[in-house]
Amino acid sequence: MASSSMEVDNVLSEQKVLPPKPKFEPLKPHEMPGAAVQFRKVSVPPHRYTPLKKVWMDIYTPVFEQMKIDIRMNLKGRKVELKTRHDTPDISNLQKCADFVHAFMLGFDVIDAIAILRLDELYVESFEIKDVKTLRGDHLSRAIGRLSGKGGKTKFTIENASKTRIVIADTKIHISGIFCKHQDC
Repeated sequence: MASSSMEVDNVLSEQKVLPPKPKFEPLKPHEMPGAAVQFRKVSVPPHRYTPLKKVWMDIYTPVFEQMKIDIRMNLKGRKVELKTRHDTPDISNLQKCADFVHAFMLGFDVIDAIAILRLDELYVESFEIKDVKTLRGDHLSRAIGRLSGKGGKTKFTIENASKTRIVIADTKIHISGIFCKHQDC
């Protein structure tokens, strides 16, 4: 019986050398197809207008220089307006800056709010005491007082134990912190 196997000649042809993979930089917001300048507006409540004027340069500097977002105060509309620039490195910077300004409007210090620009996993959550327990009159004011504690000691203890920042504004509570799945955080 004849052998039906075929012999394969391994002919070494010229080895093709492929060029290295191209390395593309991420697209800037203005370079994306169909991308236009994006805006955000943050309302300024009447009680935060004067504090905003006092610390305007502390807010303006990191937003404009570090995050590369245009920022202005619309005096007529009482809004802080944010807009992307052609040299904005990341489109998410616009939302981070809007969250930063919003956190200041809720009552957080500039130093605490600026952490929103630096950390991706930082968030602000707000709720009313009435959402937790329906209280009226003296009972409501007593509950707010117990959360604050004498001279703010209870609030500071909660902040330090939970690694958060808390603003108690009348019946509203605003908490800024990191969402963490482990118990180590």
